[in-house]
Amino acid sequence: MALATQQVQDQAGTPRISADRVREILIVDDHPLMCDALALTLKISFGLKNVRTARSLASAQEQIRSQGVPDAVILDLNLPDARGSEGLVTLRRQIPGVPITMISADLENAMISAAMAAGAQGYISKSLGREALVDSLRRMWDGERVTPDSYEPESAGEDDAARVELARRFSSLTPQQMKILRLICQGKANKEISYELSIAEATVKTHITAIMSKINARRRTQAVLLANSVRLFAPT
Repeated sequence: MALATQQVQDQAGTPRISADRVREILIVDDHPLMCDALALTLKISFGLKNVRTARSLASAQEQIRSQGVPDAVILDLNLPDARGSEGLVTLRRQIPGVPITMISADLENAMISAAMAAGAQGYISKSLGREALVDSLRRMWDGERVTPDSYEPESAGEDDAARVELARRFSSLTPQQMKILRLICQGKANKEISYELSIAEATVKTHITAIMSKINARRRTQAVLLANSVRLFAPT
């Protein structure tokens, strides 16, 4: 598959990282065969000795805390504990300066747009061949934003800036607040959320107030619409 690219720069005006400086990678994917095959490909193609793997978002977060920050991350779109852009938003908060590549079989335009707005360095298909995959990652690590050639980005402007800002707001939520927002998006009432998370209903209400303030929403329905607009929680 051909890929479209766009140069991206950080606030200082220089690429975030260069491919020859990537020495340690974390792959987050719950499919063992896919994860192991990708790790082997990266070790051979880039001469890497340390390719770490994690099967869930929580495992990835714990590994980053215990083993340190990797030079780059390859993140599956749908994990057992995070579906949609939630994993990306969560890791972006924990490792803001690390390039994160989303990898998925889902090439829906809206999903790619949401991931890129949430801070992905690139978005690639799981069906890519070895050479295309390696080339895509090399260019991402050299500072390009890489998306599938079939992707049709919406025209840049106020809407694009709004999506980026909204993703930034969601990244300010604590892990507990993100769990509560996910349950709100599932239509759960406060009492149900309280039972599921084993916390007091008053605590749920306090968290919801904080969530609404952070994402600038006045009602639960508005919070759900905002979460859906950036594909924060992909449907199961």
